Amino acid sequence: MEGLMRVAAAVPGLRLGNVKENAAAIAGMMRSAAQAQAGLAVFPELCLTGYTCGDLFFQKSLLEAAEAALGALCDQCPEGLTAVVGAPLCVDGALYNCAVVLTHGRFLGAVPKLFPPNYHEFYEKRWFASGFGLRTQQIRLCGQELPIGRELVFTGADGIRFGVELCEDLWTPLPPSTFLTLNGAEVIVNLSASNELIAKREYRQELIRQQSARCLCGYVYVSAGTGESTSDLVFSGHSLIAQCGTTVAENADYLAEDYLLTADLDLDRIRADRRVQGEFADAGAHYGALEPVRPVDCPALGLPDSVAPRLHVPKHPFIPADKASRQARCAQIFDLQATALARRLRITGGKVTVGISGGLDSTLALLAACRAMDLMELPRTHITGVTMPCFGTTDHTYRNALTLMDTLGVSRREIPIHEAVRLHFRDIGHDESDYSVTYENAQARERTQVLMDVANQTGGIVLGTGDLSEIALGWCTYNGDHMSMYGVNSGVPKTLVRWIVQTCTENPAFAASQEVLESILDTPISPELLPPDEKGNIAQQTEDLVGPYALHDFFLYYTVRFGLRPKKVYELARLAFAGDFDDETLRKWLKNFYRRFFNQQFKRNCMPDGVKIGSIALSPRGDWRMPSEAESALWLAECEAL
Repeated sequence: MEGLMRVAAAVPGLRLGNVKENAAAIAGMMRSAAQAQAGLAVFPELCLTGYTCGDLFFQKSLLEAAEAALGALCDQCPEGLTAVVGAPLCVDGALYNCAVVLTHGRFLGAVPKLFPPNYHEFYEKRWFASGFGLRTQQIRLCGQELPIGRELVFTGADGIRFGVELCEDLWTPLPPSTFLTLNGAEVIVNLSASNELIAKREYRQELIRQQSARCLCGYVYVSAGTGESTSDLVFSGHSLIAQCGTTVAENADYLAEDYLLTADLDLDRIRADRRVQGEFADAGAHYGALEPVRPVDCPALGLPDSVAPRLHVPKHPFIPADKASRQARCAQIFDLQATALARRLRITGGKVTVGISGGLDSTLALLAACRAMDLMELPRTHITGVTMPCFGTTDHTYRNALTLMDTLGVSRREIPIHEAVRLHFRDIGHDESDYSVTYENAQARERTQVLMDVANQTGGIVLGTGDLSEIALGWCTYNGDHMSMYGVNSGVPKTLVRWIVQTCTENPAFAASQEVLESILDTPISPELLPPDEKGNIAQQTEDLVGPYALHDFFLYYTVRFGLRPKKVYELARLAFAGDFDDETLRKWLKNFYRRFFNQQFKRNCMPDGVKIGSIALSPRGDWRMPSEAESALWLAECEAL
């Protein structure tokens, strides 16, 4: 899969001052990292000697042993792997705590620590100088010339770029990684020896995540293991791999050593965020020049196409996996919907009309309207719920619609539209037995006319019920359910609607409606525009026609949020839905998604206002600006090539 990079955080067992044994352990983990198909392996700070060697760092024997071990590791590094190893280096008479970047048979560069700590339990300045004082840009190590400096950015033959900082550098007000990323580094590696204290791990986690978020980068943090512990200090071997604010991988044990943690970083996502967030480029233009970088060539770092990725790709990117997070997210979204609607209603007079079908979307819209009235301390009778049974309405959904309105305490109206639609069929010369799109859309448009006129009667606005997924696919009748005065669900994807309604069943404000809400949750998704089957059940199920919403929400997320090409979206879907959909099915609905997404833009360009909920929104006034005439040929051609 294109755009992936496998990184390894390596924490070998350590023996203080025993350079030979430490080098052997590092060499073994290099081989393990190469076998795991990692392109980059990162080792802890001063892992060749040990971080807590104290005044032994002044011993020539230790320094010469470390240099010799670096030469041996350079020779032993497997082909295709770039490794970053912590070691002391003597340069121009001063000692520096360095990260040495090497590959098979070649040193690529060395990066000195800039902020050696000298407070509380740390006494680094007793032994090491700051990299800011370095006066040379080139050193000789084991017979090789290599660059040294804080400004090095290592660029793989495949274009992936990484920078290096060491431990305390991250904890400063302006970490070096900030400038490295503003100058093009996409991944930062941090060689650390951070002792463990109560609550320090949690602080460290947040620090790493936040830096990866601010810098829109991958971040590989690796710290010295328990073998480093000595005197008054315990080291935990904490490793964490993050990307753009999210933890990708982390070692499970609180105290650990002698392990290899690997994870795949998605460079396409990092690059997409940087393209979209223009302020990142602005910051680079302004601040990047303050700390210019030197590029250093290195071997390709990306994961070969022949290697199966180890990405964790959730099936439902809009839905948190664990129950507690999901419930909290749904409650927050519901509050956003209700608050935004209340703000609109304070301007328009506080009354609203909404069509109630007995399906999930109209249910969520009605619940949000009820909550908005509660917030404004207005009676729920200011809501006029209208059910408009027609040819496809089943007894199940009809009764659910009536019960829902009654238990919520809204004003209820029932307006059958059979005769109005039949009259319209006669006017336009349409045979009622012809179940074509004309048959379906005539009902949808009649319902909208009824809602608009009822809203005029009651002095309210028509509340739209369509969700984000329907808007993306254009699965709405133009000038039918496409039209309203406010789209309260327009920021909520279909796969999330169900969970918000589920959360509402546990809300005391809707206790009287719990039973009917649970019945609605068990109802198949359908526009009910075709007659029921012979048993009176829903015959027209949306997902049979337009495709599974789980897939379309997945496609929408990766297409709009990250701008990924169809090939990458397809490959991610294969990982996420392995065992659920075969390749042919994925390709079929992916093509359908792109075709509908492009062809239905004209509906989005004149959609009503609606509250933005998450990172994906399709309002032409906000997040998504696209001409209606844009052609899908390029994207469909890529789909055909899959």
